[in-house]
Amino acid sequence: MATTGFWPVRGKLKDIIDYAENPDKTTAKEYLDDDLYNALRYVENDDKTDRKMYVTALNCSKSAAYEQMTAVKRKYGERGKVVAYHGYQSFQSGEVTPEEAHQIGIETARRMWGDRFQVVVTTHLNTDNLHNHFVINSVSFKDGGKYRNSIEQHHEIREISDAICRECGKSVLENSRFRRTQSRGAYWAEKKGHPTHRDMLKRDVEYCLSVSYNRDSFYKQLFGLGYTVDYSRMSVKAKEWDRAVRLSSLGYTKDVIDARLTRNIYTPRFIADVWNVNLPKKRRSVLLFYIAHDLGYNIEHSRDVAEIYIDLLFLIIINAFQILKEVKDAVLMSVELRHAVKDLKQFIYDYNFLREADIHTFPQLDRYIEDTQTKITELERERGLLRNKVRRETDPVVLADNKTARSEITKKHIEPLRKNLDRAKRIRDKSPHLYDLVRQEFEMEAPYRKLDRNGKMIFKDAPENGAR
Repeated sequence: MATTGFWPVRGKLKDIIDYAENPDKTTAKEYLDDDLYNALRYVENDDKTDRKMYVTALNCSKSAAYEQMTAVKRKYGERGKVVAYHGYQSFQSGEVTPEEAHQIGIETARRMWGDRFQVVVTTHLNTDNLHNHFVINSVSFKDGGKYRNSIEQHHEIREISDAICRECGKSVLENSRFRRTQSRGAYWAEKKGHPTHRDMLKRDVEYCLSVSYNRDSFYKQLFGLGYTVDYSRMSVKAKEWDRAVRLSSLGYTKDVIDARLTRNIYTPRFIADVWNVNLPKKRRSVLLFYIAHDLGYNIEHSRDVAEIYIDLLFLIIINAFQILKEVKDAVLMSVELRHAVKDLKQFIYDYNFLREADIHTFPQLDRYIEDTQTKITELERERGLLRNKVRRETDPVVLADNKTARSEITKKHIEPLRKNLDRAKRIRDKSPHLYDLVRQEFEMEAPYRKLDRNGKMIFKDAPENGAR
């Protein structure tokens, strides 16, 4: 059984990077790309591939894959933000030997990309689940065409992988989550870790059904969570969604809903112990506006990305969700924002990281990422020099000292920096989406907020029902 996937590798160009001993003599500087190099270096890591026993290249030399990939880019004058694609193929623990995993990976790459693209295939042995990595050049050596990343290709690699696994007598993952009928927007939302509209609605429908005893109370619960309901079509829509979702398309037909509600009625003490302590939330909220006002922060000024305070953005979200947990009737107007925070502890962790690193804005975050990457590169160069000394050293005492020094560079310096780098990149990737959701929430709160003459907040109730 093998799972598959791949994603684009994007990054900035650098004038000079440390590649081999002297890359300046073999590759034009304007075509050097640190992300392509790092992807190749990662998948060829000796510690993970058993000293490169399981490294194979298609349509290029494995010892000069980087130079030959950049040569193809130079030949066709293709640059762009996407410099390569990084894929994986992971097997069930104990199902394949390293040799079998590598051969399956080679054949998968050959059928998927071998006729037009250069590919490096490696098998990593550093986890219980043997897995292959693929680095695919973004430019075709055959005609200079750019590789086009689409849903169809993600489905195709799964089909090819499954076919090869069957041919080799290996199991196949049946009924996987990937669906050819899945919409493009839903697919990419899922790949980015964002819940789709259907995911959000299904989760909320389950909650509303669990605390309701008839359709009226069920609809009020949905309304309290930010939805409007079309009774005739049995469709539900959040304010920020373009289209409504029919409940039947999620498996909630009228018969299913009625059966669930009837079961609740006949559950002992359901009204007293469940329904009565989970009454529908009132559709009035100025929660984020109140928190931002208390912090002296006005989101309306933040139209330029350079002016957005990421740390305050995280603090507003943390405060909001802590209030949601403690205040029974507190509610967010935005369904998407409510579902964006899966792990409040992670948000607190990220906020503390930003404060400790003295990072407040996107430019500061970008500089931190760039500086950290530079530090890692310098330490890796230092570690590489020690690795060369270890290979040549014959004195056992000096050899032991060099090995200890090399290990300390990795554990005490490089690994912590990599963790911080990954954290910073994760914050950078998710912050724009969070900012959009927070701004959207402010806009949705606008009709329900008002200040009196003394600057005290006044709530304005929304209509009693959300039917259309």
